[in-house]
Amino acid sequence: MSTSSTISLSELLLGADAAGHDHALTEKNSGLQHIHNHATGTIVWFPTWQKFRETTDWSEAVDGVAEDFRSGSAPVEEWAATFLAADLDSLLKRAAASSDANIFVQENLTHHLTRTWAVGDAVAKAAGTDLPTGSTNPSIFADYPYDVYAQDGGAFATALWNDVIDARRNRALADEVARKALKPVSRKALKNAARKATRR
Repeated sequence: MSTSSTISLSELLLGADAAGHDHALTEKNSGLQHIHNHATGTIVWFPTWQKFRETTDWSEAVDGVAEDFRSGSAPVEEWAATFLAADLDSLLKRAAASSDANIFVQENLTHHLTRTWAVGDAVAKAAGTDLPTGSTNPSIFADYPYDVYAQDGGAFATALWNDVIDARRNRALADEVARKALKPVSRKALKNAARKATRR
C-alpha cells in the first residue's frame, strides 16, 4: 500500500470535531468512528483501522514498532504478542489508578487502538505478507481479548472503552472494601464478639 499520505491523524480528528453535530454524516465522509462520552458531554473520535493506514502517523508507528523488533531477541510474532498483552495490562492498570476513568479513556483510547493496529501491520511487513484485511485475525492476536478488526475497529473500541471504565470502577469497589476492613472496631463490638465466643 502507498505510504505517501500527507494528512495526520490529529488533523483528521480536529476536522471531525469541527464538522458540527451531524456525527453520522461526518463518520460516513471521514472514515472515522465515534463514541459519545456521556459523562463528560464530549464526542471521542477514532479512525477505522483502514483510515489509520492513510495517515502519516501510520508509517511512523509501524516503523517504530519495527525498530523495537530489531532491538529485541525474541522472534517477531512472540515479541508482538508479549508486547500487546503487556501494553493492555499497563493501560488497564493506569485506568484503575486514574482519578477519572471517563477522562482517562477519552485521552488514551485512540492512541491504544492505533498502536495495536500498528503492531499487527508491522508484523505483517516484517514477515513479508499482506497487511491484515480484517477477514481473519493474525496469529499474534490469538490470545488477545478483543477482535481488533471487527466493525472496522468499532467493536475493539467499544469493548476496550467499557473495560477501561470497569477497571476504575472495580478498583474503587476494592478500595472501599479494603477501607471498611481496616475500619477500627468499636469496644461494644469487641465485647459482643467476646461474649459470643464464651458461649460456644
